[in-house]
Amino acid sequence: MLEKIFGPYRDYSLFVLRLFVGAVFVAHGALKLFGGLSGFAGFLQQAGVPAPEIMAPVVAAVEFLGGVAIVLGLGTRTASLLLTAVMVVAIVTVTLKAGFSGGYDINLALIGGLLALVLAGPGKIAHGGDL
Repeated sequence: MLEKIFGPYRDYSLFVLRLFVGAVFVAHGALKLFGGLSGFAGFLQQAGVPAPEIMAPVVAAVEFLGGVAIVLGLGTRTASLLLTAVMVVAIVTVTLKAGFSGGYDINLALIGGLLALVLAGPGKIAHGGDL
């Protein structure tokens, strides 16, 4: 019964995934890029990340531009791989010590969505091809 109702909309599933996962990264990247880059660099320094003054704008740009790319369906696999790397580093350097709940749980959920996009690509409803 549910297949009959939702089956015709199957092509929208990857678009919905891209929209929500991408929006999270656009929002977090924008917060860092357009209002908190020095604070983010300080946070990275306290976390022991090497070269925080270089890594802060790099991570912020990857989050923001990668999120935009995912939402549009441009270079979805490449952006998803880059953002997966950012999430893995975030887990290892920051959230792992906080444990699962309230720590790296959200990072794992985002990695799951990103890896699904790496495997499936952008889907039919996308602005452009995949890189």
